[in-house]
Amino acid sequence: MKRAVYPGSFDPITNGHIDIIKRASKLFDELIVAVLVNPAKTPLFTVEERMELIKESLNNMPNIKVDNFDGLLAHYVSKIKADVIVRGLRAVSDFETEFQMALMNKRLNPDVEIVFLMTSYEYSYLSSGVVKEVARLGGDVSGLVPKCVEVKLLERVGRR
Repeated sequence: MKRAVYPGSFDPITNGHIDIIKRASKLFDELIVAVLVNPAKTPLFTVEERMELIKESLNNMPNIKVDNFDGLLAHYVSKIKADVIVRGLRAVSDFETEFQMALMNKRLNPDVEIVFLMTSYEYSYLSSGVVKEVARLGGDVSGLVPKCVEVKLLERVGRR
């Protein structure tokens, strides 16, 4: 059985993330969407809230699990006995950072493979940071995030 991990902060999950998740879920027997606990960042949503929003957004897709981790991704992948790390690429600018992280993860865990999936063109400009900024400044985020995320996001930034 091929088990893959799609890690990220998902603060909040966007339709770009959902696109990668749906496509990756077709490639692997099991896909674990792993929410990173990063003490260096101040997220808008708690880890628990992000996990719940991801679960609600995915409507219980059968081969997808949602989990969280802190520390090194390479250690987490070893711990859960995953074979592959999935990463999404929006543009060439993402590649340099992702390539560097992939090489470090490969060094730390030589048994893991890293697979890059290109984001669908309609989401190539999309990031959680952009979505939060648009929401904070009164813009329309419909179509950028799942409806359940839109509702919570607008509540969190004081627009509902």
